[in-house]
Amino acid sequence: MEAIKKIKSGIIGTGYICASHIDAIRRTGFAEIEAVTDINYEIARKKAEIFNIPKCYRTVDELLGDREISVIHNCTPTYLHFEINKKCIIADRHIFSEKPLTLNSKESQELIDLLKKKLNLVAGINFLYRMNPLVQEIKEKIKKGDIGKPILVHGSYLQDWMLYDTDFNWNVEEKFGGAARALTDIGSHWMDTIQNVLGDKIVEVCSDLVIIHNIRKKPKIHVETFSTSRDVERDEIKVKNEDYGAVLFKMESGIHGVFLVSEVSAGRKCYFNFEIDGAENSVYWNQEIADLMWVGKRDGHNLQVMRNPSLMTDEARKFTTLAAGHPEGWNDAEKNNILSFYKFIADDKRLGKDKSDFATFDDAHYVVKITEAILESNKIKKWVKVK
Repeated sequence: MEAIKKIKSGIIGTGYICASHIDAIRRTGFAEIEAVTDINYEIARKKAEIFNIPKCYRTVDELLGDREISVIHNCTPTYLHFEINKKCIIADRHIFSEKPLTLNSKESQELIDLLKKKLNLVAGINFLYRMNPLVQEIKEKIKKGDIGKPILVHGSYLQDWMLYDTDFNWNVEEKFGGAARALTDIGSHWMDTIQNVLGDKIVEVCSDLVIIHNIRKKPKIHVETFSTSRDVERDEIKVKNEDYGAVLFKMESGIHGVFLVSEVSAGRKCYFNFEIDGAENSVYWNQEIADLMWVGKRDGHNLQVMRNPSLMTDEARKFTTLAAGHPEGWNDAEKNNILSFYKFIADDKRLGKDKSDFATFDDAHYVVKITEAILESNKIKKWVKVK
């Protein structure tokens, strides 16, 4: 079989999530990281040294000037997503961006319009939970009718890293993270996954959003994401975006559902879960035990099913690489997502013409619009249709 030509990439933003992108890119086997850059050059330089990346640029423009690089990974904070994604599109680079796509749908619509003029470019978003092998297996089983007609869907994404008022991250400040926080940070993953699994769209929402800590204490020095250090000087910052949210929703097909997001639930680290109830059976998955899924039956024994490539559908099997009993998890879903993106490029496929497994900018744009409807619903205390 003919070897796939090497694809060279650059990473913009060298914070917490950057290392996961580096690992996933290298696991593709045919992509390599040529350069990194960050607003803090010294941090970027150290990251380049640690991961043996040959080039470190001082600015985004310098990196985009390197014509050896054909793919850009945007790992910056949310408020920079629009500007950098736009620059990459204009510079004719394939772009793989962290979520959310932008701060608002006006910005995301502008990116969609730009991409319509650049049909050769591939633009993907890091909604990685859809790429877990058992999530793909559930998707295929539903498609084949194994649970009957889906009628209800419910779940949550709960974390505890913002439980204390001394917990702080850049996305607490609206100008950096946006008008929503838990919804965009983790809820966006839940919305994308459930829409992808069901092949359906959330079209109407009714929400209740809550700020637990109206004042948070911001460290005067830089503190890494997920750090628990409290022994630093701090300033008090007024919080305007939510710590918790509950969302009732209706889908285009008529399915009803509800999900919760929280970053203040003690003991929950990355509790992403969903259950889909069908007319015949139910199915449940929790990414903290990602190698297992639960199948619920009314007139028979419930089942706990371990991921087993030998027994999976043909469509889902391509997302799994380890034998049964060798757990696959978060990093493997990340790898599946990025591999799918790079393979799409290597196969010279075109968005709009060829089907992609990874989430596109169109998918991410719609999630931004759902989020805006959720914010509007919370404001007026009524059901709101997604525009």
